[in-house]
Amino acid sequence: MPVLGALTPLAFGFMLTVCRVSAAVMLLPGLGESEAPITVRAGLALAMSLVLMPAVLPLLPDPPGAPAALLALVAGELLAGGVLGWLARLIGMALPIAGQLMSTMIGLASVLNPDPALGAQTTGLSRMMSLAVPVLVLVSGLYTLPISALAGSYHLLAPGFLLSGPPRMGDMAAEVTEATARAFALALQLAAPFVIAAALLQTVIGVLGRLVPSMQVGNFTAPLQLLGGLLLSAMLISSLVGVWTGAVQSGWGLLPGSGAG
Repeated sequence: MPVLGALTPLAFGFMLTVCRVSAAVMLLPGLGESEAPITVRAGLALAMSLVLMPAVLPLLPDPPGAPAALLALVAGELLAGGVLGWLARLIGMALPIAGQLMSTMIGLASVLNPDPALGAQTTGLSRMMSLAVPVLVLVSGLYTLPISALAGSYHLLAPGFLLSGPPRMGDMAAEVTEATARAFALALQLAAPFVIAAALLQTVIGVLGRLVPSMQVGNFTAPLQLLGGLLLSAMLISSLVGVWTGAVQSGWGLLPGSGAG
């Protein structure tokens, strides 16, 4: 059966493509959010695999005969897609991390608002920003950058790279470390006005406490701190989103595979 013989490499190539693409889609901001139904994310992964497979088919190996080689191929594809999606998500998480810092500075920190991504101490402001991330990514078209890097990753890490030897864990760890540093630096940059304002406010509270020991300074300044922080958030939110969008665009432009083609 010539037709069936031709379908076997195509089915195998599609399976390998699905492994890398699905691992990335499950982690990419905007496409792999935990709030989205798993069927939607699976459908996106299958659709992207169908679109991507014709372009990467010449790079895919033939079906191996040994089960160990097959497992190595699948593991390598899952590792490549997962690392790429993780790197993209690290940079995207800067906005909700900044929201957490801002909430802490203005007195909104609480353990009563759990979030599956950031933990039990996530605040309402941080939660709002984490929900805004997929909206901003999809509306602005930023999602095309990690998808382009995913396509280029086949030139950087060809399928079957685990068969030629262990992966370069040092390079991978360096990429993750740099992405984490960029994410926290961006989060601190976004929350800097709130950190400075909170430091000044705490200085004023300390001075007032010294000058007027009988005055309940905390009870007097807590509402002002909250109100001032919310007003500052309303004034700066547009600028913060603009800075975050530009930084994410630059960061995702540095993803492994972005310059490959």
